[in-house]
Amino acid sequence: MAIQVVRTWTSWIVVVPFALWAAVRLSGSEPDWPWVPAVAYTPYAVCAAVLALALACVLRRWAAGTLALVSVLALVPAVLPRGLTDGNPDAGGPELRVLAANLMVGQADSAELVALVGRLKPDVLALQEFTPDAMRRLERAGLRRALPHAVTKPLTGVGGSAVYARHPLKDGGFIKIGAFGQARAWLSHPGGKRIEVVSVHPCAPKRIGRQPCWEAGLEALPRGGDALRVLAGDFNATLDHLAVRDLLASGYRDAADVMGLGFVVTWPQFGSWVQSPGVTIDHVLADSRMAVRGFQVLKLHGTDHRPVFAELRLP
Repeated sequence: MAIQVVRTWTSWIVVVPFALWAAVRLSGSEPDWPWVPAVAYTPYAVCAAVLALALACVLRRWAAGTLALVSVLALVPAVLPRGLTDGNPDAGGPELRVLAANLMVGQADSAELVALVGRLKPDVLALQEFTPDAMRRLERAGLRRALPHAVTKPLTGVGGSAVYARHPLKDGGFIKIGAFGQARAWLSHPGGKRIEVVSVHPCAPKRIGRQPCWEAGLEALPRGGDALRVLAGDFNATLDHLAVRDLLASGYRDAADVMGLGFVVTWPQFGSWVQSPGVTIDHVLADSRMAVRGFQVLKLHGTDHRPVFAELRLP
């Protein structure tokens, strides 16, 4: 009898957390700390929920197993599409190549980044944690020769932001919330299109009290649906965060998700499982009228984020 009680309690203890996770993730609301940082790990929670289901079945605890099965069936549709390719709208316009990189307080290898620009030939480069020293090093390394137009907002610390481009840019303003800034620029594409590009970098929701700043930074980003826009950079959020899901619903598509690469980790780049098992917080969100033709997650020494690169086709 004691063994049966232990098996029952064990199965419920293992299953219930994932049932609660599924309920909150699908509720349409987003609690504060510690849920905001925790929900980034929903893909791992799905894997753990499958293991919980298997354990309940092995222990022959069918009530707990049923709850585990419901949890898995609820969570899988929320995350599985990230690994599957999507279709594209009929966009026959010119190409737009977008590269985004977080420089980790300006410490990223400047020569390596400029070489990356030379190899990928982006039309637009969005930079975060862009410091005055990083700007000097990048421009000495030849960034302006490859991308002669720029809207730069260099700041000491984590708040600097910039957009460099192959084509003319017009300053679209600066979203500054807390210590974090997000540069906005209007790109005049030679194909006759005008596209707003935002170098995205809201506050990081790492501890209690940071969530209002993080949420405000994401809510300040322009919604989709009218002008053509691309939001690129370090969102400090995954596709499981409500604020990002709201952005997508307003008229954007995540380039990694479209290409079936939505599970590729972008942070930490050279970290360990002790620091973090890895999450996908760097994105290129393209106007839903644009076609996504390619996506890559790259490497760059000197920073804890992996740069992201998307090949888009304008309508």
